[in-house]
Amino acid sequence: MRALPRLSRGVVAALPHPERIVQFGTGAFLRGFVEYFVDQANRRGVFSGSIVAVASTGTTRDAQLNEQDGLYTLVIQGIDGAKAREERTIVSALSRAVSARENWEAVLALARNPVIETVVSNTTEVGIVLDESDAFDASPPRSFPGKLTRFLFERAREFNYDVHRGVTVLPCELIEDNGDVLRRVVEQLARRWQLGTRFERWLDESVTFCNTLVDRIVPGAVDPAEVPRFERELGYRDDLLIASETYALFAIEGNDGLRERLGFAIGEPRIVVASDIRPYRERKVRLLNGTHTASVSVALLAGLETVRDAVSDERVGRFIRRMVFEEIVPSLDAPNADAFAAEVLERFANPYIQHSLIDITLYGTTKMRVRVVPSIVDFTARTGRVPSSLAFGFAAYLAFMRGEIRQARLDAGLAVPDDLDGDRVRAVWKHVEPSSDESIADFARGICDDRALWGAELADVPGFVDAVSEHLLRIVRQGVVAALDVHLTETALT
Repeated sequence: MRALPRLSRGVVAALPHPERIVQFGTGAFLRGFVEYFVDQANRRGVFSGSIVAVASTGTTRDAQLNEQDGLYTLVIQGIDGAKAREERTIVSALSRAVSARENWEAVLALARNPVIETVVSNTTEVGIVLDESDAFDASPPRSFPGKLTRFLFERAREFNYDVHRGVTVLPCELIEDNGDVLRRVVEQLARRWQLGTRFERWLDESVTFCNTLVDRIVPGAVDPAEVPRFERELGYRDDLLIASETYALFAIEGNDGLRERLGFAIGEPRIVVASDIRPYRERKVRLLNGTHTASVSVALLAGLETVRDAVSDERVGRFIRRMVFEEIVPSLDAPNADAFAAEVLERFANPYIQHSLIDITLYGTTKMRVRVVPSIVDFTARTGRVPSSLAFGFAAYLAFMRGEIRQARLDAGLAVPDDLDGDRVRAVWKHVEPSSDESIADFARGICDDRALWGAELADVPGFVDAVSEHLLRIVRQGVVAALDVHLTETALT
């Protein structure tokens, strides 16, 4: 059988566009989201621009992208009006990828490019933090804000602090007010590095940091069993083939002129530009991301592998639906929360998307703090009751952090997602006496009492620690399935 050619500009025609956007990150999400939107705008003829991706994590993805001339296939799959829908598109918005570690000068050269007008990032929730040990003259600075600060200073200096040479920054990290947070960290670094009041004034006058909300499930690689079929039908080999759901929403906070300045947002109804995006954010982070985070440990401990497995499972699916509609929705002050919740569960059940549960545990402790803890606190404040299902999800998270699943994956040579804050929880588990109910309960109370970890006094939420301790003891003693049966029976009677 004749070997298929690899996807490249020699295999498919793709018009070149000037490089107008710098993107910090090369992961699947940005490729299935921002790059997709830019590609669609180019096709509509409303934007003529390409993206340069900056790789910082030390993977080989930048080399793979360059080997395919920045091209890759996005398979969009879902259910539309009860009918299966599958769309395939070659995304050609990426011109090239550069490695910050191996070629920092190439990144600084982008800063000196007068045509660059937008910076995009997706470095997860832990990416936008102040690294006090970061250095201006490092090649590159260690943190993403450090890299961005150095990039912006290079640009300001190159153009003699011309206010017309600023850029718009669109952070896609799922943290509240991500643009404001990123701006503050950049300003702190500018002062620490003594970059001068002229640069600080240029930042204030010339660089727009937008708060954003991103919403699209992009699990990444296509199901390996489906790859041969796709390659036969496409007629080429694509080592970067990825899948996404059909739904997409990009909410950007800004004034009426921002859509025009961005260019790629023109004529795209799925890109919302509004003066206040907080209602969109709270609804999405709590209901979609929060449900992922609060249920992933339950599903993994039950032996499930994908989000669809979880929502389709008789026990875990009932748990998820009860948690969503009886606890998360009532904790929200957002429009159309019930309808959005129903849509989220339909998206979770998408038969085409194989969203691996283990991938959701990446930085799972940070995600618990950002996505779930606010629902716990707000539900109790609004109702005066303990959110029992959220407490069960929190207890399952604690049980997962004992590390059996993590160790089994390591023993099997499989990847284990990072969870830096989770190391603190795992460290405390080492001092727990597994045969002692009191020791386990003390562990639960101590973790809930860690305000630095959760950003809230979970131990002060009436009844929450007792509920978590009770669930955790059952999970440890009887297993998550038996514990879930008890929980579902109890909640059905209340």
